[in-house]
Amino acid sequence: MRSATTDATVTYRLTQYAHGGGCACKIPPGELEEIVGGLSPWTSADLIVGLASGDDAAVVRIDGDRALVSTADFFTPVVDDAYDFGRIAAANALSDVYAMGGRPVVAVNLVGWPRDVLPMELLREVLRGGMDIGREAGCHVAGGHSIADPEPKYGMAVTGVVDPAKLLRNDAARAGMPISLTKPLGLGILNNRHKTTGEVFPQAVTSMTTLNAAASADAVAAGLTAATDITGFGLLGHAYKMARASGVSIMIEAGAVPYLEGARESLRDGFVSGGSRRNLEWVRPHLRATVSEDELLLLADAQTSGGLLVVGEVPGAPVIGEVVPAGDGALVVR
Repeated sequence: MRSATTDATVTYRLTQYAHGGGCACKIPPGELEEIVGGLSPWTSADLIVGLASGDDAAVVRIDGDRALVSTADFFTPVVDDAYDFGRIAAANALSDVYAMGGRPVVAVNLVGWPRDVLPMELLREVLRGGMDIGREAGCHVAGGHSIADPEPKYGMAVTGVVDPAKLLRNDAARAGMPISLTKPLGLGILNNRHKTTGEVFPQAVTSMTTLNAAASADAVAAGLTAATDITGFGLLGHAYKMARASGVSIMIEAGAVPYLEGARESLRDGFVSGGSRRNLEWVRPHLRATVSEDELLLLADAQTSGGLLVVGEVPGAPVIGEVVPAGDGALVVR
């Protein structure tokens, strides 16, 4: 665990310095909607995507064929390795831009660090990981903001560009279209096991540090219009938000959903986060399901830097269901 160690005698497990990990630390979606529901920020006709649909990022028109995409994302450590934590958090932040069909241009770091508890050398490794992901994405990483914090936290505020005519949105799903998932699920369960036991899951790290750039570009090139990324609210939570925003229902074939190696075994062994359970309870009133509770927990698993849920077919991504006309539930799982 190279970057979680600063000398030959002391090893720091970053996940042990935080109450939770990754996107599973999000404020529950129901609570969050109650908080922002009554707010009325200033707006204008140039704001193409704002608070209304709960999309992945804000989009503001600059001129006819150019718009800015703006987002921010940060969280507590999801892995013990500081360099990998930086890479995961950066890839997750950039994903919001890709989920809108955009291209990230510049990012600034967001840092909270317990400077009297964890060595600053570890923070340097976190930042190095974020910079390397920025380099891979062709996105400038230019400064940022830091505070002393009882828990380590890292992420980015990201600005990107997009053609407004080629936006991917969560309110543009149309009945009769298939839905594709570009990364396997199971990240939350494996990360929870890692935090609890110290076991390392390279397959999870590889998935979380893989950019959604290619999937986004393929969706835009195919002329698709609806997508969202799967993060802390799980597949069910984000699919529900898309169905609600689009006025449709989404049917998921549980047997078609891919999972990372070890996810089902970790579920069996009880490594389900509180965030995943809250996700399931939030969507349950809008859910019609004929599968087991364990299957639903897997589908509600809180992901960190997950894939894109795309309405339409994406090369190399499995089709896991379809958009259907609005019925007596926004989600149907069978």
